[in-house]
Amino acid sequence: MSKQPPKAPVPPVYAHLPQYAFGHSKETAEALCALVLEGKKTATSSALYHYEDDPVPEPGDCSVLLDGTGRPRCVIECVDSDVVPFDEVEADFAAAEGEGDLSLAHWRKSHKETFEREGYFAPDMLVVCERFKIVERLDFKRVAK
Repeated sequence: MSKQPPKAPVPPVYAHLPQYAFGHSKETAEALCALVLEGKKTATSSALYHYEDDPVPEPGDCSVLLDGTGRPRCVIECVDSDVVPFDEVEADFAAAEGEGDLSLAHWRKSHKETFEREGYFAPDMLVVCERFKIVERLDFKRVAK
């Protein structure tokens, strides 16, 4: 989950919700958002240290998912959240993240690389594992000028 960018225009009913994109680059955010919209990605994870200033998601919490360009694409709702050591994340959760070959081995390799790039990794580090569902798609049509 990347840091929250400036608020993008969304329907007023969702304007109070947090907005963010998954991933740490425009390309990754675009790819992960596409997986969510296709229904292939129904979970996400991040290091607990990312939540120093924010509460860990809880069931019922909603947020606006942005694509790689910062455009709001859908509202998601947390349906389950757990904090577990990295080396105790289970295979079904890894598959629900919808990435790579859906295996736990792939999840561990890619997330270890991400956490190392962020500056900290340990096999017993705490990871926030969140499952979510799409509440509403925000498929805005671009207006030609």
